[in-house]
Amino acid sequence: MPPAAPTPPEPGAPRDMIGGLRRRLLVMLLATIAVIGAVTVAFHYQTAGTAALQQDQRLLRLVPMLADSVLVPRDAPSVAGDLAREAPSLTLLMAPPIQEFLADRDGHTAVGVFDAQGERLFGAEWLPVLLPSTEAPEFVSVVEGGVTHRVVAQRAATEAGELILMLADGSDARQHWLRNVLLRVLLPNLALFAVAAGVLGWGVTRALRPLMDLKQAVERRSPRDLSPIDERQTPAEVRPLVDALNRLFARVNEQSDTQRRFVADAAHQLRTPLAGLQAQVEAWAQAARSMGAGDLLSLRAEQVLRLRDATRNTTQLANQLLALSRADALRDDHAALETVDLAELCETVLAHFLDAASARRIDLGLEAAPAQVRGHTWLLRELLINLVDNAIKYTPAQGSVTLRCGQGGGAAAAWIEVEDDGPGIAPAERERVLQRFYRVPGTSGSGHGLGLAIADGIARVHRTQLQLDTGASRRGLRVRVVFDAVAH
Repeated sequence: MPPAAPTPPEPGAPRDMIGGLRRRLLVMLLATIAVIGAVTVAFHYQTAGTAALQQDQRLLRLVPMLADSVLVPRDAPSVAGDLAREAPSLTLLMAPPIQEFLADRDGHTAVGVFDAQGERLFGAEWLPVLLPSTEAPEFVSVVEGGVTHRVVAQRAATEAGELILMLADGSDARQHWLRNVLLRVLLPNLALFAVAAGVLGWGVTRALRPLMDLKQAVERRSPRDLSPIDERQTPAEVRPLVDALNRLFARVNEQSDTQRRFVADAAHQLRTPLAGLQAQVEAWAQAARSMGAGDLLSLRAEQVLRLRDATRNTTQLANQLLALSRADALRDDHAALETVDLAELCETVLAHFLDAASARRIDLGLEAAPAQVRGHTWLLRELLINLVDNAIKYTPAQGSVTLRCGQGGGAAAAWIEVEDDGPGIAPAERERVLQRFYRVPGTSGSGHGLGLAIADGIARVHRTQLQLDTGASRRGLRVRVVFDAVAH
């Protein structure tokens, strides 16, 4: 079946991606500007409030000076000019700070003098009538001519007796803060936002163009094309993504090559035992047509044994191929790990091979010490089965095979080991016997060259490898696998 054509890119996909990034960036920018504007507005308002408080304090300081400016007329003529102002029953001789206050804010200030009952003795008509019940000052805000005046009224003792003195200041900073904020904060930020939105929209579109080119290049690829992407054609910010894609392509390519090799090897290896089965059946049928009843029974027994051996050989090969395929599939899978008791695992595998070892008169022993590792239980069982099966298969009669496990090198390492006193493997061949379907030249037996390859593949799934060495008596083969131990 031809490979499916790559799905054509949706017409709106690049535009939607750019639009999504633009919207997110604009929202982030708007939120940032809004926060800055709110902080600035709060700062300006706080500043205006501080200035208003200072204004109130200045008005309070001027009230006693205004009280000292109230004089009772005597025989001496009244003081005339800007320094003095007269009322029907009193004279105001303005103190210099009062004069300065009135001059600095000409047109926005006022003074007022009222008697204890609130009758106006001196001052502007728009000044309110306030009757403080105590000597504590009272503050009010009065709007006159579109200007908000801050007014303080306080009872005070003067030469004319107890009077109510009043000062008004129309330069309250809080009535100007809104205009200042509008001109100094909101308008500049809004202009900045408008310019930034336009520049950002253009910049995002231009900056994402290499990413869109990369997306289209990947979409145009054939499913069989797993070659790496050229990093030199991508921006520095996108290179981590390209590196990740190239690593993914390499793993998929390796997995595909492994599967192709597996299928080819499986087809080649299964052809031989299946042909043997067919030959046995054909020979049996031909002999049955040409022999008598007695000879036929003898031939049937021999043929059945051969047929059984061929069937066992085919079944073992199929199981080994299946184990090899599953080990390859889990090579990059770190999930589903469990704690495995190596001593218990060794006991289970030992019981599985007791009959086979007895049939070949081989001494099968176990030396197990407590040890635990993290791994796949069924895979580690398959590893041990292949090692012990190889050892029993190639160890001569009256020989010995020993299965060991333990924990050594402190608490950091745990190991399993299978040792036999068979012919062993020459150092020059130890690297090659780990390859699939390779058998040492001159080796007897009916193996397929998969046992050690499967064990090594399972070891690599667990981030370790087989260690091949000569047995303790300088003969045979010792295979050891070292794992990271589980801390108790």
